[in-house]
Amino acid sequence: MTMPISRWTVASVILTLTYQKSVSAFHHYQTRATPNPTIYSQTSSLFAVANIAEDAPRDIPTMEQWAYSCGVQRAGGLQFTAENTLGTNDGSRLDISLMAAEDMAASTSILYVPSEMILSSNKAIEEFGRLPNAESFISDMNAGSELRHYYLMLKILAEWERGDQSPWYHWLNSLPRFYTNAASMTHLCYTCLPALMSLYAMKERSNMNHLLFKDVPFLSDETKNNADLWTWAYQVVYTRSFDDVSGDLRIAPVGDYFNHGAETNIGMGYDEAGNFHVQTTKDVPAGSPLHMSYGCTTNPSFLFARYGFPDISSPATFCKIMISNPNDELLGLGYSFDRMLFYKDTGEVSQEVWDVLLYQYLEKLDTDQRGEFYKAHMEGDYASKQSFHQKYYPETNGKLMFHVNSFLEKLDQLNERTRNMDIYDHPRAPLVIRHNEFVRDTFLAVKARYYVEPVQEESEAKVEDAVI
Repeated sequence: MTMPISRWTVASVILTLTYQKSVSAFHHYQTRATPNPTIYSQTSSLFAVANIAEDAPRDIPTMEQWAYSCGVQRAGGLQFTAENTLGTNDGSRLDISLMAAEDMAASTSILYVPSEMILSSNKAIEEFGRLPNAESFISDMNAGSELRHYYLMLKILAEWERGDQSPWYHWLNSLPRFYTNAASMTHLCYTCLPALMSLYAMKERSNMNHLLFKDVPFLSDETKNNADLWTWAYQVVYTRSFDDVSGDLRIAPVGDYFNHGAETNIGMGYDEAGNFHVQTTKDVPAGSPLHMSYGCTTNPSFLFARYGFPDISSPATFCKIMISNPNDELLGLGYSFDRMLFYKDTGEVSQEVWDVLLYQYLEKLDTDQRGEFYKAHMEGDYASKQSFHQKYYPETNGKLMFHVNSFLEKLDQLNERTRNMDIYDHPRAPLVIRHNEFVRDTFLAVKARYYVEPVQEESEAKVEDAVI
């Protein structure tokens, strides 16, 4: 969950329990295994370590007991819940999150995590020191912006090596082992994704490969050679970390169990001592999930690629008109993944889609008219823009329908390919189908809204540079 979190004052959110008691409780766990570089070099077989096999059970009850004994404070109605998102009977693959077990009024403080329990990239760098070889390699791979994630990965690996001697052992043992995001997909799954989703998926896999630099002096050879362990550490960091406004990357145990939703009902932040707080932002009825935002709610493809869930709560999705190297004028008209939208429930098309389609048509028809249209847009001359749209609506609507029909045909082909995949070899395939069906339903809504029976078939109509 990599996203910015604001800072709040202690007075606005702090719960009623005693902070000093919580600090002492976590220090009790820390004294069992004081950070020491020598302990990292020991083989992890000396301790009971968290089993990272995909079918390993997750121990949530023990993690809860550990968290509250270490100072995590919660409202009485905050409760864990589990959902089977893959339609299997494998309990290790349940989606576990937090919900409201009783009515919660707006501005209710529901969770507090003391700073000592929070893992962070800054703390990891302070603990391990800078690793110039790793930083040089990652920067050379054009992944220098991901260095905070890398150091947090090393913290996860170091604590995993310490096994049950780690203060965070019970939290690590509660985490998912089976992931459904792009970094965990098979290459065959990639071939069943539409162009934008496939692009995101390949970027996620490439990013993970760039961060698997294993020349780390304080990790054991066993850990360095365990590719599955490094992959797991990557998944933990990229799906559970919070990007603080100060530039630190943090994971707050228990606070990492809030799910995403287009309609959020909680807010979170840090006080000046670095303690983590969560409160409701609206009245929450009993039995409701507690949702935060993981990112842009109109980009479900990115959310699926990064976090592994098809966001069916998303109100809209990118229209999938992919233009290679869009010029400045197209960008000025609003060509971007978060503005060129199809709306799921109404089938409405955003103004930016119409503007871009018309610009492309005028570009081939008449350069002067294209310039006049763009000038009207930039100057806010709504009347002139509308006159262009009214004059050429049949042409732009034809381009829209050609794109919609072509994309629907491609989606049907992709879904047929996905349904023929062996679920045991490709267990993420059902979620790929679910994502594609969400997009398909949205495109069908657009077609139902804008389809006009043509006077004659325009077989040569096309969307310039569109990639399905």
